[in-house]
Amino acid sequence: MTTPFRIAALQMRSGTEPGPNLEALEALVAEAKAGGALYALSPEMTVVFAENREGLVGPASPQAAAADAARVAEMAKRHAIFLHLGSMAVALPDGRFANRSMLFSPEGKLVASYDKIHLFDATLPGLKHYRESATYAGGGEAVVAPVAGFNLGMTICYDLRFPALFAALAGAGASVIAVPAAFTVPTGEAHWEILLRARAIETGSFVIAAAQGGTHANGRATYGHSMIVDPWGTVLAQASNDAPGVVVAEISLDKVAETRARVPALANSRPFSLSVNQARAV
Repeated sequence: MTTPFRIAALQMRSGTEPGPNLEALEALVAEAKAGGALYALSPEMTVVFAENREGLVGPASPQAAAADAARVAEMAKRHAIFLHLGSMAVALPDGRFANRSMLFSPEGKLVASYDKIHLFDATLPGLKHYRESATYAGGGEAVVAPVAGFNLGMTICYDLRFPALFAALAGAGASVIAVPAAFTVPTGEAHWEILLRARAIETGSFVIAAAQGGTHANGRATYGHSMIVDPWGTVLAQASNDAPGVVVAEISLDKVAETRARVPALANSRPFSLSVNQARAV
C-alpha cells in the first residue's frame, strides 16, 4: 500500500506581461500548498501569453526568461512544493522560441525541462493558417522526471493528440502525466475531456491537466476546465468553468498498479509491421 497524496492543477488567465502573471501564479501556488498539494502544475504559456511572435521578443529573451524562471524557482522554495511551470517561451539562437516546461523541486532546484514536441501547423478551410512552427522550434526528446515518490511524464497542449507519446512516457515508468494547455473554446468543448480521459485509460496513468481559461489580453479565448483524471478514466476533480482557480485531488499510486494489472495494455503491447494492401483487378 502506498500513501495517498495531493496534486493540484492551477487554472490561469495569463496576459501579455510577465509581472501580473507571476503574481497570479504565486497566489495559486499558495492556495495549492494550503490545500495540501505536494505538486502543482500551471498552464501552457503561464508567464507570457503573447498575441504574436513580436510580443515574445522582449519578454522571452534569454535574460528575461532566466529571471522569470528564477522567480518561479523561488516560489517553489518559499512554498516548499514541487512546482511545475507548465510552459514559457524561451528565445533560441535561430530567432524562434522553445515552448518549454520546467519542473522545480521544493528546494528551488530545476529538476527537469521539456520542450513541446508537436507543433500545430494547419490550414483550416475558409478560416486561417496556423503555423506554430514559424514561431516555435519543436523539441525532440520525451521526458520522465522523479517527483516525491512517483515518476512524472511531461507533455504540453497539442501533444495530447498524439497517444504514442503518452504510451512512451508510461512505458518509461511515468505514473502521472502532466498536460499544461491553452485549448481554444471550440476544440475544448469538443475534445478536451474525451482526450484526457482516453490518454489516462490507454496508459493506466493519472493525468493532470492545467488550462488557460477565459478571454485574454492577446484576444484569444481559452476553454479552462482544468481536471485530474485517474487511471480508470474517472474525473477526480474538475474546474466547472474558465475562471482562474485551483483544482486539487488526492491520488494513490496503488490505483496505477491495480488498473494496469486489470487491463494490462502496456504489458500486452507488441511491435508489428505494416503492409498496405491494394485492391487488385481480377
